[in-house]
Amino acid sequence: MSIDVLCLRPEADFTRVAAPAPATLHVTYRKSDDTDVPALMRAVDALIIPAVGPKLGPALFEGGRLKLVQITGAGVDRLDRDALVRLGIPVANVAGGSNGAVAEYAVTTASTLLRRFAWADAEIKAGNYSAFRARMVADNLAGLDSLLIGLIGFGAIGMAVAQAFAALGCRVCYHDPAPRDAKAGEAIGAKPMALDALLAAADVVSLHVPLLPATQGLIGDRELALMKPGAMLIQASRGGIVDEAALAAHLRSGHLGGAAVDVYSTEPPTADNPLLTLDGEAARRLLLTPHIAGVTRQSWGILFRSAWQNIERALVEKAPPLNRVY
Repeated sequence: MSIDVLCLRPEADFTRVAAPAPATLHVTYRKSDDTDVPALMRAVDALIIPAVGPKLGPALFEGGRLKLVQITGAGVDRLDRDALVRLGIPVANVAGGSNGAVAEYAVTTASTLLRRFAWADAEIKAGNYSAFRARMVADNLAGLDSLLIGLIGFGAIGMAVAQAFAALGCRVCYHDPAPRDAKAGEAIGAKPMALDALLAAADVVSLHVPLLPATQGLIGDRELALMKPGAMLIQASRGGIVDEAALAAHLRSGHLGGAAVDVYSTEPPTADNPLLTLDGEAARRLLLTPHIAGVTRQSWGILFRSAWQNIERALVEKAPPLNRVY
């Protein structure tokens, strides 16, 4: 029996990381805005989608035979949960495939901000080598060793980030009402803290929570004001968790030492996004990346192979899908 799958990402994404679709599946590849997608959705057994992209409205899922929606990442905010639960269509993600990549991103951007590598690059290209080198030395810049890293969110990704910082000699604290593995955190010396206490104490604050009603706007002006003068913020979770206007204001005032932002309230960010209107030294203290923290050749290979295997498990082997979200 043929298992028909609609995949809303290019076939080349899979083949270039040696993770092609298995022969047990008949896969049609489309973009999410292709005109024939609604008809195809009603004629396939499974849908596979990237975690990042436009919202998929409830009407797309009506009247078909879908037995599984498989996401090639962790985030599920493209989908209407209530509609899919009502229709009885299971949704599964791939948890943990990008942990290492996000941990690498967090450590790399923290170091880049602390030691002003990107800022120095711009100054040297502008002909300011000697003056900026003298400023860097005079400002007594810190490396990562012995700094306190505050993680907001201590799930699989948060734990991987904690381990990466701890391996570099950092102290780690975290805030999470329901940590995934508190004992694993204890093993590396990570300590739980209340949110306000963490913000006030940490040298670097790194966000690793999903976008939920409880996390929407979690870090606003009040929370940023609690952070230590000169502290760094890393936003590699989901857009909407940080108030971008407030973050821009705290960079402009000089209260924050820097920020790395990988996700945005609207993607791509519009020209009037407050972070894109910064100039001068405030802009130099801001490192922007295009929702790429978890994307490496290695992480994509893990994510894609796991997604195909889960579709086979559910539809060929007739076993319950792994990592079912709802």
